[in-house]
Amino acid sequence: MVLKKNILLGKNNFKLLSLVSLIFFSLTFSLNSKNNLEGNYTDIKILDKISSKNTLIKLKNGELKKFKDLTIKSFKCKNSEFDDNPEITAYIQVRDLKNKKNDEVFVFNGWMFSSSPSIAPFDHPVYDVWLINCY
Repeated sequence: MVLKKNILLGKNNFKLLSLVSLIFFSLTFSLNSKNNLEGNYTDIKILDKISSKNTLIKLKNGELKKFKDLTIKSFKCKNSEFDDNPEITAYIQVRDLKNKKNDEVFVFNGWMFSSSPSIAPFDHPVYDVWLINCY
């Protein structure tokens, strides 16, 4: 009686193991890349229209920061997946402290876009706010 080795079974196991490894590494890479899109800090630039001075402010998401007559809070920021035309978005709330009669009303409450600030404009007589970075 002549014994034959089953060579095809070994090749199939190797192909299956390679396929499982490839799927595992691709899922791990895609999850890591999605996590890198969201940041913990938001950079905004504020222009004082009266003095014509620009100020860069670093906000930790979730913390309230006071700048002169404004309180600013960034809840979330995100970077785009595309490197050729980067887009930064952030959800920001801005309250004017001089307006005492409406303490619950925000000057700005919504998503801000770095490439198109006119989509959701920040309208204030003294200050302009631009989204600069998310990291």
